Amino acid sequence: MRSAMSKALRIVLSALRSVTRRLPGTLNDEPDLVRAQARAFSRQVPLLYLILLANTAILSFTHFAVAPKMLTLYIPAVLATVCIARLTHWWTNRNLPLDEDKSKRLLGATTPLAGVLGAAFTIWSFFLFPYGDAYQQSQVFFYMSITVIGCIFCLMHLPSAALTLTAVVILPLAVFFSASDQPVFVAMAVNVSLVSVAMIAILSRHYREFVDLIGAQRALIAQNAQTQKLSDENHRLANLDTLTELPNRRRFLEELSLRLDSSRGNPAGFVVGMVDLDGFKPVNDSFGHAIGDKLLIQVAGRLSEFPCDRFLVARLGGDEFGLIVDGDLSDAEIRDLGRRLCSVLGEPYILPSVIAPVSASVGFCRYPDGGRTAEQLFEYADYALYHAKRTLRGSAVIFDDRHSKEIRALAAIESALRHADLEREVRPVFQPIVDAHENRTIGFEALARWESPILGSVSPAIFIAAAERLGLIGTVTEMLARKVLRTVAEWPMDLRISFNLSAKDIASPDTVDHLVDIVHASLVQPHRIDFEITETALVNDFDQAKIALQTLRDLGARTSLDDFGTGYSSLSHVRQLPLDKLKVDRSFVAEMEHHQPSRDIVKAVLDLAHNLRFDCVVEGVETAEQVALIRELGGRLMQGYHFARPLEAEAVEDYLRTESRRAARRSRSEAAEIPDGVEEAAGAPAEPRNRPSEPLSA
Repeated sequence: MRSAMSKALRIVLSALRSVTRRLPGTLNDEPDLVRAQARAFSRQVPLLYLILLANTAILSFTHFAVAPKMLTLYIPAVLATVCIARLTHWWTNRNLPLDEDKSKRLLGATTPLAGVLGAAFTIWSFFLFPYGDAYQQSQVFFYMSITVIGCIFCLMHLPSAALTLTAVVILPLAVFFSASDQPVFVAMAVNVSLVSVAMIAILSRHYREFVDLIGAQRALIAQNAQTQKLSDENHRLANLDTLTELPNRRRFLEELSLRLDSSRGNPAGFVVGMVDLDGFKPVNDSFGHAIGDKLLIQVAGRLSEFPCDRFLVARLGGDEFGLIVDGDLSDAEIRDLGRRLCSVLGEPYILPSVIAPVSASVGFCRYPDGGRTAEQLFEYADYALYHAKRTLRGSAVIFDDRHSKEIRALAAIESALRHADLEREVRPVFQPIVDAHENRTIGFEALARWESPILGSVSPAIFIAAAERLGLIGTVTEMLARKVLRTVAEWPMDLRISFNLSAKDIASPDTVDHLVDIVHASLVQPHRIDFEITETALVNDFDQAKIALQTLRDLGARTSLDDFGTGYSSLSHVRQLPLDKLKVDRSFVAEMEHHQPSRDIVKAVLDLAHNLRFDCVVEGVETAEQVALIRELGGRLMQGYHFARPLEAEAVEDYLRTESRRAARRSRSEAAEIPDGVEEAAGAPAEPRNRPSEPLSA
């Protein structure tokens, strides 16, 4: 019997050694696992020492009367003191953060300590075993087996310590009790060994699951980190202008909202600015988008490096940039900032194959004086920018009360225009275009007038721009075209009519097609019509402008470029467009008597038109001196207040009749001065007004 049980014990011990050899150890090269082991272990160690202290106290008490005090009092007291010290250490440090190095030190010290304490309690138990009766000896066996099993389970997250404790306690226990003469102890040793095998197997499986769980957590954390990284990158891209790498419009508006939120209850001032490049589109159109992109990148670089504290710059789109400047700046400080910005951005841009002389205009609006919401600040800064481009191009403008009044006035105009009876309220007037060599009118330019029953007479420069913003310009243009052509149909056949088209008209193929239909439906021959466009239309969309002009040219009408020299059209554009006439802007004429450069510009445009075989009309002529100067420079066709102000349709007939009488008087006066022998020529009848009109070269 004893031999069989010893054989069974050897089998169990062999299995125990096999299982423990396969038990994974501490993975010190995996920081996440080490920290997880230390956290789990720190929660279980106090329980381990409590079990050990309680069971040791009970065993000492049951043997106190039969064993020496050295074994029942002094040695247990020393062992208990060590356990209490360790328990106190772990309990006081259980909630402290554990980094990788500290975790490794704790785990590394636990394994040898488990072996030392396990050996100490095992030796003490073996020395205590001989004392007492069979019940007390059985209690020693029970104490060793049940205590070590409890402690091993407490060490389940640290396999090396659990394995060490098993080897130090279970193996000596099995050998010690199997060597006794009591079959019961041998059987109990076999049972404990079997339980240990099962326990170690369960511990091994649990630990692998623990390792897998930590690995899954690590993978999940890594995945979340990658997801967060992608989310951050997507957020960055969503708020970044990819060309210039500046914040985009969305980010700009977010930053503006954040400043407004932080300023509530704490009125910290800041300034919103809008920057627009002057001359960017001609560079972009002439040299291509690649050059335009390089120009924008250089602009972004200059803005990013601009020396200003608390300064945010963003690209809002196209060649428009937004600014937020923190601080309660005075008007003088804002103007100085604007001057420095315009100076920096106005330096030439050195690009492949071109040096671009682009400048910038800036509009500012201050919080809270100028506006109190993001929409107001953005809108008012944009309005200040519009004002700068319109009146002070290349400079900075601060939004103020004057601009606020203008906005309210524009809002009133737009409201009235939305509800206007355009057919009844809008009418054309006509300003003569005169051949100064022959002193006769060769045609008229049709100009729009709006008499609002609410606002009274509204300047065409204002209400035409309002109609463009409201999307009504196509309706206004088509209605005016019908009215103009009905009036022109009653004029002499040699008179021409010039009709202005806005940039929006030219950009709309539908409006151009409708104009063609209106001309076909009228009684006016297309060759009597000049359609005029401004240089702004070319800047907005040159290709569409070219198509629109060609469509009108194919109709049989003539085409004209108005306000030449004030915009951005290049000679290349003039050469490529199907044009018949150029018009010199009145701004040059007003200064030509006392300003040589203006006179030179007028001369250059007249010569250009002559060389291109275009007609050339000089606008804004108001004095006889200007007429004489223009004639000296080679000009022939003129219009302006010197000849006549814009006329109502009913007044055109009287104007022409008066001009005919003046012409007749001049003819009689000239005839009276003709020498003898040329009476026949002098008495020749005057050429009728209804002769066909031919293009007049400048």
